[in-house]
Amino acid sequence: VRHCFTTRYGGVSEGMFSKLNLSFTRGDVKESVEENYRRIAEAMGVPYEKIVCSDQTHTTNVRVVTQADAGTGIIRPKDYTDVDGLITNVPEITLATFYADCVPLYFVDPVHHAIGLSHSGWRGTVARMGKCTLEAMRREYGTKAADVYCAIGPSICQDCYEVSEDVADAFKEEFGAEISQDDSTSCYSWNGKSILMNKGNGKYQLDLWGANRRVLLNAGILPEHLAVTNVCTKCNPDLLYSHRVMGDKRGNLAAFLSLK
Repeated sequence: VRHCFTTRYGGVSEGMFSKLNLSFTRGDVKESVEENYRRIAEAMGVPYEKIVCSDQTHTTNVRVVTQADAGTGIIRPKDYTDVDGLITNVPEITLATFYADCVPLYFVDPVHHAIGLSHSGWRGTVARMGKCTLEAMRREYGTKAADVYCAIGPSICQDCYEVSEDVADAFKEEFGAEISQDDSTSCYSWNGKSILMNKGNGKYQLDLWGANRRVLLNAGILPEHLAVTNVCTKCNPDLLYSHRVMGDKRGNLAAFLSLK
């Protein structure tokens, strides 16, 4: 496979989009975004006209991408909505999903020659987007989780990700039976590492990396087949776009994955 996670460097966008913005919907100059995609395609060694983009709305919907989808979101408009995951077994089709703090999930099945790429924010993580993607690959390609290599890409770290009581409650409801609770602090841990840390006043620090790791291992991914990032988007605003730092005045990062 060829794979990539972008930084802010290397593009032609200006102002608050500086410089490698990969969103057409945030107000950037269309020609600049197109040039940014051309540079990514050249750097990766993939066809620009075969990139296929997601349409993310924090769902667990996974789209099967075929040759007929080539260029969707780049050289022709999307004919689908509400798609946070993409899977394919077509060589040279390049999947693209978008980020500014949420979690990119990469999937490679070397046995059935299939790949997946999914966006998992807190809603997607609670709904086990990683498991949903693997199930879609199993249905379409016969993928077995134990064969799959996965990566959890750059995204917001636990120290930076403060969430409110309602988000914490959603995680407690979904993961509470699987992880241990410290009754004195209302913190939830897995293998001795806190996934949800109570900070008081209805605020918690949430570990999206740990929660997604838990989802993937429970879905059958082998520990030795799973890579987890140590790069935080919020900690590195000069290098990466972060919604928590910049709000809406920013560009978008992107994850790319393609079968050779």
